[in-house]
Amino acid sequence: MAARNPFTPTFGASPLVVGGRDLLVGADTSGIATGVRNLTPRLTESPEDAADGFARRAFREGEARIAYAQAPSPLGVLTVLVTHRGLLSLAFETDDPDEPLRAAAAKVSPDIVHLPSAVREVRSWLDGYFRGHPAPELRLDRSLMTPFQERVLDAAAAIPMGQVRTYGETAAMAGNPKAARAVGRALGANPIPIVLPCHRVVAADGRLHGYAGGLDRKRFLLDHERAAAGRL
Repeated sequence: MAARNPFTPTFGASPLVVGGRDLLVGADTSGIATGVRNLTPRLTESPEDAADGFARRAFREGEARIAYAQAPSPLGVLTVLVTHRGLLSLAFETDDPDEPLRAAAAKVSPDIVHLPSAVREVRSWLDGYFRGHPAPELRLDRSLMTPFQERVLDAAAAIPMGQVRTYGETAAMAGNPKAARAVGRALGANPIPIVLPCHRVVAADGRLHGYAGGLDRKRFLLDHERAAAGRL
């Protein structure tokens, strides 16, 4: 019998986020203003088509600033959040799968819709990455990052696929060679893992330290990249 993938998706939360400002199913939205108006579904549409049309119009017209959907991967289901500027957040499965939505609502905008078509480019990028094919650059929305974190993640992105750097080396690359611990914290709060490869940073002795997705995922990504780099 084939071994079970330890990252088999177990995403169990409701995928529905009501468009506009009436945000998260089950979330406390008592202080949030009334949602998008005048987008009443046509009577001839199915509920699914009506919801999709609502979301597409809200996102296209700017009533919803963030769109999200799930993307399957060898590491489990990933939650993808995008804005018109680019990829905002990529989250692994957690005990609370709505957490990335709440974080984006608090820090960027509470106007979020579930819209799979909006994350198609990111899903295509992930598919190419996990197939070991060189992936084109994605547009990124860095609204969830601090300026220091941006420098650190840019340094991590400069590490070639299949290679690693230490926290100290990454700190030096980011312009502050004495900030290894701060670099570790910045990497640990990376809102766009995999795409901005914080997993390529390791301890001075080569050991794997903390990773938001867990050390098994970090090990998987490094092994995958070494194999992929060897085929290029």
